[in-house]
Amino acid sequence: MKKILIAEDNPVNRELLRELLEVRGYDVCEACNGQEALTAIAAGRPDILLLDLDMPVLDGYETIRRIRQDPRMSDLPVLAVTAYAMQGDREKILNAGFNGYLSKPIDSVSLNREMQRLLASSDAANPEPAGRADAAGSGS
Repeated sequence: MKKILIAEDNPVNRELLRELLEVRGYDVCEACNGQEALTAIAAGRPDILLLDLDMPVLDGYETIRRIRQDPRMSDLPVLAVTAYAMQGDREKILNAGFNGYLSKPIDSVSLNREMQRLLASSDAANPEPAGRADAAGSGS
C-alpha cells in the first residue's frame, strides 16, 4: 500500500484529501504545517507528499526548499495543492522544486491523474527488488 502524507493547515481540506485518497486504497498520514511534514518524513518516508503552500510555522515553499536540499529526501515526489491559480503561479511552483501542481478546490479526477503519474515515475526510478512483488501476492 502506498503511503501519502498530506501537509495542509485547513482541517476541512485535509479531510477531503484524506477521503479521496483512502477510497483509492492509499495509506494516508497528515501534518498541519511544513515542520510537521518534515518530522513525519524523517519518521517514515511517504511515497508522495501533498503540500499546501500557505501554512503557518513553515510554508510550502520553505518546506520544499528543505526537502530538495536534504539528500535523504531530495527525490521525494511532492505535489503542490494550493489556491494559487493565477497566471504564472504554476510555473513558479514547478520552478520551486515541486513535481506537480493541483489548484483548489480539488478535482478528484485531476488528483487521481497526478497521483498515478507521480507514482509511476517514482516506481520507474526506484523499482522493487526481485521477488518482493511475488511474495506480497502469495496466499490468495
